[in-house]
Parts: sequence; C-alpha cells; structure tokens
Amino acid sequence: MDDVLLVRRAKEGDDRAARQLFEKYQLRTYRLALGLLSDQEDAEEVAQDALTYALLNIHKYKEDLSSFSTWLHTITVSRSRDKRRRKILPIIPMTQWLGMGNQIRDHTPGPEAFAMRRETEGGLLTALDKLSPKLREAIVLRFYADCTYKEMGEIMGCSLNTARSRLRLAIEKLRAQLGEEQFRWLATETIR
Repeated sequence: MDDVLLVRRAKEGDDRAARQLFEKYQLRTYRLALGLLSDQEDAEEVAQDALTYALLNIHKYKEDLSSFSTWLHTITVSRSRDKRRRKILPIIPMTQWLGMGNQIRDHTPGPEAFAMRRETEGGLLTALDKLSPKLREAIVLRFYADCTYKEMGEIMGCSLNTARSRLRLAIEKLRAQLGEEQFRWLATETIR
C-alpha cells in the first residue's frame, strides 16, 4: 500500500495504517538518526520520538507541501539536532556509524576489491570526520538517506540551491582530502 493511502487512513484514525507507516519507516528513520548522531541509543530514541510525533500529529502533515518521507526526515533531523545540542556531542565519528552495518556498497567481488574498499573507506571516514555538521548532513541525507535536493532543502531548512551548494562543497572537500583516484572510486560507489 502506498504512503498516500496509508496517511489518509491514519488521519482517519486507522491504527493499522499508522502501524504500517511505523514499520515501513522505522529502519530508515533509525539509520538517518544514527548517521547524524553516531550513537545507537540516541538514534533509537530519536527515531522512536520522531516516528511517534509524526504519527500522533499526522493531522498536521500537509500532502501538498511534501511527501510523507520528507516530512518525517525533517522531524528526524530536527530531533537529531536537538539531541546533539542537549548532549553537546562532538562531530559524528563516521567510523563507528559505518561499522554498525551501514557499509558503503561494494559490488566488485574478490580479495583485491575488499582490500581497496577497506583502504578507501578508511580515507573516507577520516575525510567525513573533518566536515562541518551542515556539510555532513548534506552527505548523509543525499547518499545514505537517498534524498533529492528538494527534500534535502526542506529537511535542512534551506533553499534547494543552498542544499546543492552544501553538497557540492562537501564533495569538493572530500575530493581534496581523498585525492582524485580514491574520490573517483567513491563516486562510482556512492555518489550517483
């Protein structure tokens, strides 16, 4: 069942539809929060809070302004920012995040590809750790949450052009830190 019908039914008080939305978005919301917070417990708390808020306040969702997933991502990013501010967390260590099952996809089999992936991921993690939180948000939303530029702008509270600019700047910084060869490999794997 598609989101539009599920949301309509949830707005009408259908608990089963609300449960289906919860189950459909639970993992995606958790992964987004984990990418932004890099702490499993905090990510679970934020994901639970975001989903609960969204479903309890489903009547506030406006279909004509954004998709349900964009609205939910906006809530999740906002709750993650609040959590980070409350805990005064350091910049997110991507090593930990990627080590929790959020690996960069490698479609090339064999030990040589495995070794190259490990080396490249190590450089990527170091480079990502050096990005500012806003640039890191752009990378996580685009390449880990698969958001469009429009969705990124809505979620980050900026214009579409600012979202593009942040992502472009993040990519430029990654390219400068990784070098052209490693960046080219990364681009074929994640930046599509």
